[in-house]
Amino acid sequence: MDWISYQHVGNAYLQAPTREKVHTTAGPEFGPSNIGKTVIVVRAMNGLKSSGAAWHVRLSETLRAMDFKPSYANPDIWMKPATKANGFKYYDYILVYVDDLLVISKKPGLIMQSIKHACRLKDEPQTPSTYLRATIKPWHIQGKTKPVWSMSCMQYLKKAIRNVEMELLKIGKILRGKPTTPMQTNYPQSWMSVLY
Repeated sequence: MDWISYQHVGNAYLQAPTREKVHTTAGPEFGPSNIGKTVIVVRAMNGLKSSGAAWHVRLSETLRAMDFKPSYANPDIWMKPATKANGFKYYDYILVYVDDLLVISKKPGLIMQSIKHACRLKDEPQTPSTYLRATIKPWHIQGKTKPVWSMSCMQYLKKAIRNVEMELLKIGKILRGKPTTPMQTNYPQSWMSVLY
């Protein structure tokens, strides 16, 4: 089940040219012969107002060159039509959160290799266990033989509730018992079947 791959782009902002005119005076970290000289900044750096936008443009150009298009619903979800060997049509997806990339595809390794040629990745792509603090794992749907991928925020929510409980204890209060929920607890996750 090789459908998903995660990667963190190393020094993402520095891979994009700056969109501002920025200069500084060189200090001792630039070497003794350069102290006091004016240095022009040519790469987006953390702290510049336009660095996030510069990186987004850089990554967008890379993904568009790979024939991906942003979703109308969310410009950080990129998609491209694909076809399995048996003729089944589906979409390859790349989910982007600043410099974290999650690829959902029949062949995620090929997509990651294309990205790796354009951008420096921090490590080798890997199958994720979490993405943006959500737990990712294979899931078996009753009556189906092939597993699908599931994403759950349960672990994150439990930790957040523990943090709230600890803060409340500091002022002598506690959370009330388990509240009822309007959501179904046995909701069938058939939408995930598109991934296998």
